[in-house]
Amino acid sequence: MGAAVAFDYDLVVIGAGSGGVRAARMAASYGAKVAIVEEFRVGGTCVIRGCVPKKLYVYASRFRDQFDIADSFGWQVEASFDWPTLVANKKKEISRLEAAYTANLEKPGVEIIRDRAVVSGANAVRLMSDGRELTAKYLLVATGARPYFPAIPGAEFGISSNEAFDLPTLPKSILIEGGGYIAVEFATIFAGLGVDTTIIYRGDCVLRGFDEDMRRGLEAGLVSRGIRTIYQTTIASLAQAGERIQATFSDGVSAPYDVVMFATGRVANIDGLGLESAGVRLNDDGTIAVDAFSQTNVPSIYAVGDVTGRAQLTPVAIREGWYFAETVFNDNRLAVDHSLIPTAVFAEPEIGVIGLTEAEAATHGDVDIYVARFRPMQNTLSTKSERMILKLITQKDGGKVLGVHILGPGAAEMIQLVAVAVGMGATKADFDRTIALHPSAAEELVTFKAPSYIYRDGEKLGG
Repeated sequence: MGAAVAFDYDLVVIGAGSGGVRAARMAASYGAKVAIVEEFRVGGTCVIRGCVPKKLYVYASRFRDQFDIADSFGWQVEASFDWPTLVANKKKEISRLEAAYTANLEKPGVEIIRDRAVVSGANAVRLMSDGRELTAKYLLVATGARPYFPAIPGAEFGISSNEAFDLPTLPKSILIEGGGYIAVEFATIFAGLGVDTTIIYRGDCVLRGFDEDMRRGLEAGLVSRGIRTIYQTTIASLAQAGERIQATFSDGVSAPYDVVMFATGRVANIDGLGLESAGVRLNDDGTIAVDAFSQTNVPSIYAVGDVTGRAQLTPVAIREGWYFAETVFNDNRLAVDHSLIPTAVFAEPEIGVIGLTEAEAATHGDVDIYVARFRPMQNTLSTKSERMILKLITQKDGGKVLGVHILGPGAAEMIQLVAVAVGMGATKADFDRTIALHPSAAEELVTFKAPSYIYRDGEKLGG
């Protein structure tokens, strides 16, 4: 029997984003010798150029709505907005979070290597600046994803969400291509900050894949905030026009904008990563193929987070990183359940959802649909007519809750708590047994008396 192979590390993690950091920290806490290699900043997309700065900018944009109704509550407000102040304060907070992430890695003894790592074998990575080769019993790829730029003439004149956070000045106009959550969130941000905002999207309504009531409700909210929507159209080309960008659309129309932003999806960060040197198999969309335990076809190589294409959400990457460490370094095989993931869209109005949409539920047997539409209480003293929507989808006759969809103030906070009940298999009867908290919007979820309409044998009845 041959001697055991001696490796430099038990684990080398490539990428210090949410998934990689959690995996490294947990593995080290179980006694593993761990190195994490990061070529940019610790914290990854979420902390540095994703959900954290986005939410801060969303908060900034929402003051406009508050100012609009302030006089209804007796307040007289004179306000002005300063973009450089927001950008500077955002940078300060990101630096604080990066320091916290770094400290959390150092505490259990993770070695942080500031370099670019390329896979050079099933148990090795090469540091591109340093030139060293590191060997490890296990490699974990957690390199995330990056914004996709369409292959059109002049695409280089556009920006992505990465650059949107640090524009030198607030533009007077912006064109955003895309209909997903990134597109509508940034449209909300810029419109709320006073920018003339237009969304251009190849589909017929934003948020494809979401429940139809959520899609149409958000669309109405965007329009009410002055955001223009151009549907079933794409950007064919971009060109510099003085200090502005001339966008030519697929229908031949062209118009100038101060900034053009692409929010047309994200692709896995695998370019030049060397995965082919170890024979790692990819999915058709360029993401890394993994099993339920985040293991690739190469037994020593695992992958978590956006680079796997399973669910591009920070908490999912964190859970995958945690369960990887449990499985590999704590003899506790755990697989992440991707079937029930609460999701929020921090647009205005806000959306929070979990479970099946109405269209999906209609194919799952007989279901009951409960819908409430009403003006948020905060708007009742004003002339704002925007309506909140709460939707409950259940199996027939008080059965299991299959989906919950909320549009309006506090939707994300509500759906996080509802997700606990839905994950436990709560029924409509369980919701009915819960005493309402009044006055609140969430009480509507536990006070539905009769379905708004039903589906029987796939056919919609009533409504």
